[in-house]
Amino acid sequence: MRNNRRLRWAAVPIAATLTLVLAGCTQAQLNGFLPGFIEGESPATNHTERVSGLWVTSWIVLLVVGVITWGLTIWAVIAYRRRKGQTGLPVQLRYNMPIEVFYTIVPLILVLGFFAFTARDQAEIEKRFTADEVDVKVEVIAKQWAWDFNYVNEDVYSPGIQAQLDPNGPAGSVDQAALPTLYLPVGANVELELESRDVIHSFWVVDFLYKKDMYPGKTNYMSFVPEREGTYAGKCAELCGEYHSLMLFNVEVVSQAEYDDYIQSLRDAGQEGQLSNEYDRNQNLPGTGAPELKEEHEAE
Repeated sequence: MRNNRRLRWAAVPIAATLTLVLAGCTQAQLNGFLPGFIEGESPATNHTERVSGLWVTSWIVLLVVGVITWGLTIWAVIAYRRRKGQTGLPVQLRYNMPIEVFYTIVPLILVLGFFAFTARDQAEIEKRFTADEVDVKVEVIAKQWAWDFNYVNEDVYSPGIQAQLDPNGPAGSVDQAALPTLYLPVGANVELELESRDVIHSFWVVDFLYKKDMYPGKTNYMSFVPEREGTYAGKCAELCGEYHSLMLFNVEVVSQAEYDDYIQSLRDAGQEGQLSNEYDRNQNLPGTGAPELKEEHEAE
């Protein structure tokens, strides 16, 4: 009985301390110190909290497993250490079925749990809007080492160049005004068509907590809702050549009125229509022209 009482009295201050610590956590701390969160404001996109929730929950589970494992390891080292005067080996135990079942079943449950929650969240994140639900559709074309943006519904485009060093800034700083910039209206259902013009790239907006590879000859998609206005840094996350580090861009999430003004500015600049695959470096794909060459050799 005394032991139970002592445990209860010990649990009270521990629980109170945990409550105070958790209550004092900022939004960034509660979301695992991941980018994409600002205190008192909406997350960057409708998927941001889902990603951070999976991350934080995984770390909590793994931390508990780690504490238990290390605790048992240290306890075994101390409890079963060689005492003074002892010689030889301790009694060897084999085929302890309960323990073997335990350390087989528990990891299996953890792996299945991680798989189930990851599959659930990935299915939601990868879910595409239907054609009627899409408000803004943008074709993102990656190229060594920059980005082009086709605003499909508005039939305008914005070509980009690789990052340029800022001569007036600190050494190594980038001229932000010269970066390719993708404009999106806040609260809109956005679908991005991701394509590559040459090699494998990866579209990554850091605060969105999500990235997706871009393969030549294949179109990938991202569907999301930007929920907070602001400027978000983006980059290529797949090593793609000599100037990979300069393949940067920005995403500007703005009001609908500002978005409309930007689209109009592209029209005023004569950037109407869509950028095509005219400059695709992979036009001569394997097999092109092979049948004609084969027939010529057979005729000879």
